[in-house]
Amino acid sequence: MSHFVRLQWIGRVTYYVGWIALACGALVQFGQATPVFVALGVNKRNLFELCVVAFLICMASELRALALVRSQAPTEMPTVVKKQSAA
Repeated sequence: MSHFVRLQWIGRVTYYVGWIALACGALVQFGQATPVFVALGVNKRNLFELCVVAFLICMASELRALALVRSQAPTEMPTVVKKQSAA
């Protein structure tokens, strides 16, 4: 598994974890799942913090993967572009 694939995988997983935390926070906010999360000892603030951290990790992973691709991309212009710019 390449470095790029791992970064994208981490980005995807944390993206979905963030959405799940956001949905759980909404359920607690509207009183639908409050007893479950109270029994687990998780409050709304913890769910919100998990959501924010997951989205931050997701964005950092995706940006790092994008930077990795750009650094490995060839810096020379393709021949088609060279011919068009010379004309």
